Amino acid sequence: MTSHVQTADIIVVGAGSAGSVLAARLSETSSLRVLLIEAGAEPEDPRIADPAAWPFLQGSEVDWDYLTIPQQHMAMRTHPWPRGKVVGGSSAIHAMGHVRGHPADFDAWVQKGAHGWGWGDLLPYFKKSESSPFAGEAGYGLDGPIHLMQPDPPHPLTEVHRAAGQSLGLQRLRDHNGSDGMAGPTVNTLTIDNGRRQSVSDAYLTPDVRSRDNLMLYTGLTVDRLVFENERITGLIAHKAGEKVEYNARLGVLLCAGSIGTPMILMRSGLGPAGDLQKAGVVPRKDLPGVGGNLQDHLLSAGNVYRSCKIVPPTGTQHSESLTYIHAEGQPTDQAPELVVGCVTLPIVSEALLHDVEPPEPGSAYTLMFGITHPRSRGRLRITSADPDAKPSIDPAYLSHQTDRTHFIEALDWARALGATQAYSAWRGAEILPQRKDLVDTAAKLAFVEKAAFTHHHPVGTCQMGDAIDAVVSNDLTIYGVTGLWLCDGSIIPSLTTGPVNAAIVAVAERAADLLKDNFSDK
Repeated sequence: MTSHVQTADIIVVGAGSAGSVLAARLSETSSLRVLLIEAGAEPEDPRIADPAAWPFLQGSEVDWDYLTIPQQHMAMRTHPWPRGKVVGGSSAIHAMGHVRGHPADFDAWVQKGAHGWGWGDLLPYFKKSESSPFAGEAGYGLDGPIHLMQPDPPHPLTEVHRAAGQSLGLQRLRDHNGSDGMAGPTVNTLTIDNGRRQSVSDAYLTPDVRSRDNLMLYTGLTVDRLVFENERITGLIAHKAGEKVEYNARLGVLLCAGSIGTPMILMRSGLGPAGDLQKAGVVPRKDLPGVGGNLQDHLLSAGNVYRSCKIVPPTGTQHSESLTYIHAEGQPTDQAPELVVGCVTLPIVSEALLHDVEPPEPGSAYTLMFGITHPRSRGRLRITSADPDAKPSIDPAYLSHQTDRTHFIEALDWARALGATQAYSAWRGAEILPQRKDLVDTAAKLAFVEKAAFTHHHPVGTCQMGDAIDAVVSNDLTIYGVTGLWLCDGSIIPSLTTGPVNAAIVAVAERAADLLKDNFSDK
């Protein structure tokens, strides 16, 4: 039973990357009463602030702890899908990489009908959000809320990795966010401030922002469903510790619950594929086949492991301080690179390969992780019940597209080529993985990848924006056929960017804030 009703002008659901930005920016308008609700708690776990501790947050109480269904093209493995259940969302548990993406990534959004969300539209918002180590130079942010850094001095293996790429003809870059492009090795740009992780909520929901009279943040609230009045959203029902609470929104609801949470809330509210909703025991209100579809994620393979001739010193940041983006064979160089190889200062072995090798101790080995940046495989997310606490069915359909399989094998070859360069010779001991049996032919390499790869934690696209037949969101962030409801998070992104997606989500949210401020100005 619902205990009581509270009212705000706008309700923002989810205090993650997008929700933190939007709550902070919208509440700059003092006449607008903003309620921000978050299913998780405040970030009290000390490991959140420690950059090197991020892997240990997976499976903890600040993680939604999702699982995929068994993946047909990945040796029938199920994959953990960590997503942040805490103020800060996944920006409070991720690996802190800050990569804007390639301009062509955003041109692809426009080609899918997301007009107004191209590279030229979003560049000012990237700059607005950032305080870059290269501030003052064209193209970089000067005094934004998010403080960026590069490890200085870099880890010794970072310098080795950059030299290895250069020796194979790749351009050595200063960073992956500048005008020199993305193809080539460089030091990672990270969201670390004075040695501590800076989540998006740290950056935007500062004590001064939280003290605003017109901004309220409630934690520990899970949204059950949206409340309708005809075709208009007027609020939502949530629960906390078994008690239900109804919140009314005078202007509407802004869903920022992420690529998993947002489509789940929509489907529990009767907005989604009618057949899937009926199977889950939900009465369809509007048949929206695209909700939960177009699911895509970056895969990264933990495969190319080397025993080290030297002791590998512990990282000063987050274990992976360098990435190399690479164009696939035959790919035009003005396009976004399709391949990525990064040097990790730890031995990384997937659960499916533990029967083949015993993982070396930290400090005795390093890993060249490899992957692809623009997977063609598309999956689907479904709710399994009307119960808001029920886990969803997540099927990313990893490696279901032939191009993804081809590119992954090419990425493996690049990782091994980099690992075999003279630059690594002073460090390189025995190659532990892949083993000789994994390299006899293309089929063996693919079988190895299927066991070695896992999520790179970048799911997007489950409520894609644009004018495609399965699009869910229009360019003004409203859902087709529904009023009083806006979406802004990774779910609306039509296709993956090159590299981690958090920077792009923040830029999208910054632009969304300006659009919504204009929308609400006369209301």
